[in-house]
Amino acid sequence: MSVIRGYDRDSLRELVDPEECAARLAEIESQRSLPALLERVFLLKVLNRLDEALALADDTVRQARMAGTRRDVIRARVLHATVLQNRRAHAAAEQELATCASEAEGQRWVSIAAFAHHHHGRNAYEAGDYDTARESFKQSLFLRREAGADDRELETVLLAIEAAERRRSSELLAG
Repeated sequence: MSVIRGYDRDSLRELVDPEECAARLAEIESQRSLPALLERVFLLKVLNRLDEALALADDTVRQARMAGTRRDVIRARVLHATVLQNRRAHAAAEQELATCASEAEGQRWVSIAAFAHHHHGRNAYEAGDYDTARESFKQSLFLRREAGADDRELETVLLAIEAAERRRSSELLAG
């Protein structure tokens, strides 16, 4: 069950129903499995409870390192970086996301690499680096196509590319 209802065309952030997210968070609050922890971090992030999200993201990365696979660690690190992004710690998020994307590509974990590149692009977009955002989104699109992503996933990336190009054009016209 996904709580994501779409993406804001301007900010590129997830559109969610806060009540639905809060209910889901309450439902899984006592669960300690890695997937439940990852979901809790995400829910706290989209509910803008960023201090709680960061603390739990730190714990989730530690748990993934102790008991998960290398893939689990990268997924946890990407999610951790998205919390940093939402806290406007763009430099730290950029470094973590670039490292995760590189590691995933090196292992040929195409879908994880695409996920990391997409979030790397979103971080760059929010930081105002539209060229980097566009390139990261394009890499995500390439990898998602390689992984056989459905049309909805591809459309999300295409909209992100379009938003980055639109912002870059606006910036050039204003400058």
